[in-house]
Amino acid sequence: MNGNNGFKKKISWKLFIIGFFLILAILSVLISLGFGAVSVHIQSIISILLGNTDSEYYAIIWNIRLPRTLVAVFVGMNLAISGALLQGVMRNPMADPHIIGVSSGAGLFGTTLLLMFPAFSYLLVPVAFIGALASALLIYMLAWDKGVSPMRIILAGVATSAFLNSGVSALYTFYSDRIQGAISFMVGNLSAKSWGHVEIIIPYSIIGLVLALLSAQRMNVLLLGDAESKSLGLNTEGYRLWFIAISALLAASAISIVGLLGFVGLIVPHAARLMVGNDYRILLPASALLGVTVLCLSDTIGRVAFAPIELPVGIIMGVIGAPFFLYLLRKKRTI
Repeated sequence: MNGNNGFKKKISWKLFIIGFFLILAILSVLISLGFGAVSVHIQSIISILLGNTDSEYYAIIWNIRLPRTLVAVFVGMNLAISGALLQGVMRNPMADPHIIGVSSGAGLFGTTLLLMFPAFSYLLVPVAFIGALASALLIYMLAWDKGVSPMRIILAGVATSAFLNSGVSALYTFYSDRIQGAISFMVGNLSAKSWGHVEIIIPYSIIGLVLALLSAQRMNVLLLGDAESKSLGLNTEGYRLWFIAISALLAASAISIVGLLGFVGLIVPHAARLMVGNDYRILLPASALLGVTVLCLSDTIGRVAFAPIELPVGIIMGVIGAPFFLYLLRKKRTI
């Protein structure tokens, strides 16, 4: 009886945290919509969102800030879930699409498309996905030696990332006359995002989120270890590839819209895990909501902290994420 009560309390606490993260995500969206060169009161924001087109702030909110904020919502969600999946598959709390080189694969393929074949820029998301997936598989194979270890993952990721980034540098050298269009892609920026960008990222975000949530229980089994998961009938290598593919899809969709944005996939899942534990049925939605909060608030800080100069959100995340990464390195913890 006491065991059942303890289990119910645990579930209630986790649901409370999910609700708390949802409130934080909604507040971060409202803050993102309200702050900028012109501050807009929350009542005006809600009125505009409910369809009031007569407001003097309608054009600012609806045409400029809302699409930018929605892109931040989906990018934050995608990168957070991508990081959570990579951390589970690679059993490494320091795994992140940016740190281990997955983003570099998407960046190289995306930059190649933008610089060499600009007429086909509408294919940026699928091309970036192919690059991210190829990079993730390469890192996994390089780190495999009768299993994977956190240190081998980091070393393989750093080496792969350095190799891919040198390819990007070579492209910049050979196509210096076209570099302007690719600069913001390499920095990580949410400025000038439109409803067109929202329409591009939504389908990939929904597909990735649904697939990740439907497969969450399989990730829980995978975390038990190869011997245990195989004894339970799980195709461990097949599901590793499955989760890597979902992670690559989510990371590529985000990267293709805002560029190489790092550390969201590192910080957010780790923070969520401290609050809700390692059950991926809870961890994935918690990470998604916290990712929305972190990216919306970081983008708002970049817009208002040094106004009228606007800092790209990639710089803000770098300032936050680098110390967090060093903290994890010192702890030397594994999942």
